[in-house]
Amino acid sequence: MRILVTGACGFVGSALIRGWADSGAGHRVFGLDNLVRGGSEKNRGALAKLGAKLFHGDIRMASDFETLPEVDWVIDAAANPSVMAGVDGKTSSRQLLEHNLLGTLNMLEFCKSRRAGFILLSTSRVYAISALAALPLEASGSAFRPKPTGPFPPGFGARGVREEFSTEPPISLYGASKAASEALALEYGRAFGFPVWINRCGVMAGAGQFGHAEQGIFSYWINSWRAKRPLRYIGFGGAGRQVRDCLHPLDLLPLLKRQMSRSGDAPERVFNIAGGIENSMSLSQLSEWCRERFGPLDVASDARERPFDVPWLVLDSSKAGSFWGWRPERGIEDVLGEIADFAEKNPDWLSLSGAHA
Repeated sequence: MRILVTGACGFVGSALIRGWADSGAGHRVFGLDNLVRGGSEKNRGALAKLGAKLFHGDIRMASDFETLPEVDWVIDAAANPSVMAGVDGKTSSRQLLEHNLLGTLNMLEFCKSRRAGFILLSTSRVYAISALAALPLEASGSAFRPKPTGPFPPGFGARGVREEFSTEPPISLYGASKAASEALALEYGRAFGFPVWINRCGVMAGAGQFGHAEQGIFSYWINSWRAKRPLRYIGFGGAGRQVRDCLHPLDLLPLLKRQMSRSGDAPERVFNIAGGIENSMSLSQLSEWCRERFGPLDVASDARERPFDVPWLVLDSSKAGSFWGWRPERGIEDVLGEIADFAEKNPDWLSLSGAHA
């Protein structure tokens, strides 16, 4: 099978390419990346040694797709993944939409012309911020948890947020760019007859992730703690009780294999793909984990609220389990341990990847 991975030199894209190489599946893998992020060049060299054919190009440029080879599938792992993108003064709103929506359009046009299938790695941040903020929660020690008695909105249950949960704005400009990409991909697939799958991923985490507070929070926190950089809890009382789940990108591989083997029509196209309840943790709990691994560090408290933060966001991947027989294989302790081992071996990683305090 011939596979094109966009965002190939990013954390998720490079992990997928390495995983396919290690599996001996025999896929011919091509990668496209604009190499603008810190750490991308490091991944580029490693992937080339594995036999991946890498192209330097920008998904915002339609002409950069014209000379790419014929492929059977496109895996979209390219995006500006920060919920603060377009509003934090570091990336313009136009740049965000060019990356995340115009880039999707160019990929879909490529799939249309090459008769290739398309898999979009979307995000949990397509879910409505107002509805998430209104969830009935209670403090349980150092973490929030849903109140056992609810009441809960449609699309929410004991295992978290399901695919039917509200996606009404506001969802952030980043979330809106991914939600629009989802709709566009589904329409293209139906109109032009090629398979499309949408995977709404939770927080991705693992060794070698470019640690930024706005996206790779598990990696950022562990790398910063080891380096004794300043950390702070922001919002929700400044106690670090907000909770997210995490997923290792290699756990995507069995799912992608099954999705790429199915080209016919299907009643379901959109799936939550995440670590789930079992692999969730609050920032305060993550701090305790870091304290046991690396020793003490004082974490500052900042109670101010930010417009796109949510107190509890854990995805329920039960539909993917029923439809694909998929479940995450790596537990949160394994993922955190992998990040910590990498941080100890690469003490300058935060600087290399352009992270900021």
